[in-house]
Amino acid sequence: MTSPATRPAETTERKGLSLQSRVTIGLLALAALVVGIVIIVNALGSSGTAGAADQDPSGAMIVRDDSHRLSQAPEEKAVLVEFLDFECEACLAAYPVVENLAAEYGENLTVVARYFPLPGHPNSETSALAVEAAAQQGRFAEMHSVMYQKQTEWGHTNEDRSPVFRGYAEDLGLDLAAYDAAIADPATLERVNLDKNDALNLELGGTPTFFLDGERIQPATLEEFHDLIDTAIAD
Repeated sequence: MTSPATRPAETTERKGLSLQSRVTIGLLALAALVVGIVIIVNALGSSGTAGAADQDPSGAMIVRDDSHRLSQAPEEKAVLVEFLDFECEACLAAYPVVENLAAEYGENLTVVARYFPLPGHPNSETSALAVEAAAQQGRFAEMHSVMYQKQTEWGHTNEDRSPVFRGYAEDLGLDLAAYDAAIADPATLERVNLDKNDALNLELGGTPTFFLDGERIQPATLEEFHDLIDTAIAD
């Protein structure tokens, strides 16, 4: 399975979108070619209890009550869920697209981010642990952003980047004693694996993978992404 965008963005300009946003879909397509198809060969059993409405026949949840919200719509009419890997180039390319969609549709669109660290990325799990540790201090969105903004500095090396991530936590002003305790706590990894197990049981093959109101979507252009959201909000 490839990432949602498989061909370059259309050149049609959409009101309220920056030039960066309009070309990012092209970067997403390019990154998808670099990443290729990721086949998950290790399956983990699901854990935790189901707490939300969208459920696959396998028992996996697309979104749970405790899933991290990047944005919460005050008048929610649709929910966009992204399964992501912080070390994934295609996820990096998708990051500004999702940010812009959250801003543009903020009144009606809730955006949910779920961990799906892939085995081919050496620091994908440690980066997810760092973000989850920050989330325990109410700073999920900030650490999520930092991971993407600095991905080119820490990604794609076999060297353990945990000290780098701790530095990001310090820069954000987190309580480092609490951060260190969260990293060492097995429950933090269990929380990451809760998302990962759902992704595996949903048979997702790569990142980013998007769901809109419980249905998997694969928009090939930014215009198509908008059309799908517009339709979901109108329903």
